[in-house]
Amino acid sequence: MHWRKSSYSGSSSGEDCVEVAFTGATIATRDSKAPTAGALEVPPAAWSAFLAAVTPAGPAAAAR
Repeated sequence: MHWRKSSYSGSSSGEDCVEVAFTGATIATRDSKAPTAGALEVPPAAWSAFLAAVTPAGPAAAAR
């Protein structure tokens, strides 16, 4: 699985953020400070709904 960190990470080391991986069937998220603690996986529709709720311009803007 290829994990991606946000370009908006909170610290200069980039360790204070959530990482995201696209698996094909699900979208997985994990805490970058505890990568071995597990991940939360949700279906694409749930991820899109989450992005729509937290991103003013919706999922397309969040993907940039």
